[in-house]
Amino acid sequence: MTTRTLRIAMNGITGRMGYRQHLVRSILPIRDQGGITLPDGTRVQVEPVLVGRNADKVRELAEKHGVEHWTTDLQAAIHDPATDIVFDASMTSLRAGTLTEAMKAGKHVYTEKPTAETLAEAVELACLRETTGVTAGVVHDKLYLPGLVKLRRLVDEGFFGRILSLRGEFGYWVWEGDVQPAQRPSWNYRKADGGGMTVDMYCHWNYVLEGIVGKVRTVSSQTATHIPTRWDEKGEPYEATADDAAYGIFQLETPGGDPVIAQINSSWAVRVHRDELVEFQVDGTDGSAVAGLFHCVAQPRSATPKPVWNPDLPTTEKFRDQWIDIPANAELDNGFKAQWEEFLADVALGRTHRFDLLSAARGVQLAELGLRSSDEGRRLDVPEITL
Repeated sequence: MTTRTLRIAMNGITGRMGYRQHLVRSILPIRDQGGITLPDGTRVQVEPVLVGRNADKVRELAEKHGVEHWTTDLQAAIHDPATDIVFDASMTSLRAGTLTEAMKAGKHVYTEKPTAETLAEAVELACLRETTGVTAGVVHDKLYLPGLVKLRRLVDEGFFGRILSLRGEFGYWVWEGDVQPAQRPSWNYRKADGGGMTVDMYCHWNYVLEGIVGKVRTVSSQTATHIPTRWDEKGEPYEATADDAAYGIFQLETPGGDPVIAQINSSWAVRVHRDELVEFQVDGTDGSAVAGLFHCVAQPRSATPKPVWNPDLPTTEKFRDQWIDIPANAELDNGFKAQWEEFLADVALGRTHRFDLLSAARGVQLAELGLRSSDEGRRLDVPEITL
């Protein structure tokens, strides 16, 4: 059996997502399972190189997880001839520069979102990938999660008939930092550092909407900074200059040309009264379904009850009990790990990854238009991006 090793410079692994989801839940398990197997039987193993600015933190993580190589010199890691892939989960404001340098050095890239602070930069990255010919992947983790895998299967099976609408609810209460430490870093709430709900989440919603229903054709959005003052990691108060909530309405078009209305509320200033931190409901002529990260329930037309509105009597129907659970019918691994394995196979086989920098540019475009829509108080068209 032939074995090939891909060396991955992992930048930003001291952050929450970089550490938990990409290092601990993805790359280390892939390493420990002996890599992945290609269709021809070739084994592809991974060798992480941890990259970060704080030497003590990076060294500690390397020792804790048995990683031999680590560095605080990102540029050296990028230009090291032994490096095959550069992964980035650092601050949004630094990402475009890192990805540009890596691709110009001939390295494959895998990255968190958004890929850039502006659409122009995001398109430049996509064009550079075309020029260099490297394989580029952008994290589209939610499409690999069990709940949305089941939801997509219902779409593929024609369960919904003609899809009419999609409604999404996302968010939770992020503590301000004065009484209890915040669950998110302070830069998330500073516009100058690339923070903000719209910038962070509209790139997710773009690929979720594309992956489940269809292309986004228009956007109408209202943003808000509900909590104007927060406290940073040192306990110092600061002004929150970025939006912490975004309320969007999107006009979609299915591959068959049908119009669909989507509405997604996103907030870091909301308390959760639902089964999961994010849920999507799709309604169609033949049935409806509600999916979170893990669960998915459905109600077909034939089993849809006929409620009657009566404000004079308390409701006795248990509406949640009227839905059926959708089974996975397969073993679904961690979504981040599943996409990493697909990306690694694409790198080894010299293929284009299906979720590349052009897909990411559409996400940046939707965020940019969402902010502009809120500023101008009007609905905006979402044009096609051509490279």
